[in-house]
Amino acid sequence: MTATDEQIKFLLVDDLEGNLLALEAVLRRDGLTFHKATSGEAALEFMLVNDYALALLDVQMPGMSGFELAEIMRANERSRHIPIIFVTAGTNDPERQFKGYEAGAVDFIQKPIKPAILKSKTGVFFDLYRQRLEIAAQRDELDAMSRSLQAADAQKNRFLAVLAHELRNPIMALISGLRLLERHDGTDMASQIRGAMNRSLGYMIRLVDDLLDIARIEQGKILLQKEEISLQNAVTVALEMMKPGIDSAGHRLTLTMPNEPIRLVADPARISQIVVNLVGNATKYTPAEGEISLEAFERENTAYIRVGDSGIGIPEDQHDSVFNIFQQVTLKDNAKQDGLGIGLALVRHLCELHGGAIDLVHSNPDQGSLFEVRLPIAQPAKLFSNSSEFGTGNADRAPAI
Repeated sequence: MTATDEQIKFLLVDDLEGNLLALEAVLRRDGLTFHKATSGEAALEFMLVNDYALALLDVQMPGMSGFELAEIMRANERSRHIPIIFVTAGTNDPERQFKGYEAGAVDFIQKPIKPAILKSKTGVFFDLYRQRLEIAAQRDELDAMSRSLQAADAQKNRFLAVLAHELRNPIMALISGLRLLERHDGTDMASQIRGAMNRSLGYMIRLVDDLLDIARIEQGKILLQKEEISLQNAVTVALEMMKPGIDSAGHRLTLTMPNEPIRLVADPARISQIVVNLVGNATKYTPAEGEISLEAFERENTAYIRVGDSGIGIPEDQHDSVFNIFQQVTLKDNAKQDGLGIGLALVRHLCELHGGAIDLVHSNPDQGSLFEVRLPIAQPAKLFSNSSEFGTGNADRAPAI
């Protein structure tokens, strides 16, 4: 609800029900609600739980008079700001009016009431209150924007610090490698040095490629090269790229895919990239000799990819933010982690570009995580005619890698 949609309230106080109904009939307009009280005590109860743009008080009431009610209102923090117009049938006595203004009145209206004058005077307070609501809403919006900008600025600073560190390491490795080559060129060690330099260079290229992909997606400049593909083929390509890292960590990868091809209309490189990022995260956050699983299957015109691990897991308070850009899982004892925290954000963008989605199914500290990707299946008219594309076999479960 916006400030202009919110109902503005007037408090009408008179001991005669007929007078209250007459005031309401004269002042009725869109966006205005009336609370009617037949005594000062009832009016005070209303003010305990409501905020009013204006209070119209009858001066002469049995028990608590309008002047007495106004004095109590001015002494109370919640009601002291409410403008008061006295409605009186008494004489137009200056001393009486002074007493009313002293009690906190902004105006007097004499009975019998002239509707045009009453509407004109009260309309000013209606408009002022609405402007007050609009200003408050704008202030809250500006505060929210300010907090968002501050958070973005802090996030940017953290990202730049991480980026500088992540790039510095492979750059220093390349520099050291060049110096070592100068001393060992032509020896057996030179081949090992070049291998280490290539790995450092490859890591830098992956960082830059991920950054470029994020920038292209946010600017709407990334183009998918869609074609009819088998999901199994894209998964196989991804796992071939990830196999060295999985093997070096001593992880056991369990792969489950059907023999019958799962057909998609998608960018094969981007689908492989989704799998690479998910399996890469599982490898990164799973201690040595841990378990990683990848399952692909089809259900109700949707292709599913589930990647699980036995790793460190994600704290519950980070579940909602894990797909945010530059977001990384906080490790125990604030241990250093590699990467920029853009992998899952990139995966989410790529899934959405394909008309799909990704969710964190479950994750708990020291109990691993399970991510699920959902992608639309190719329509029947676009199915492949070559059913042997992925190969044949009798087992639904491939051996562990």
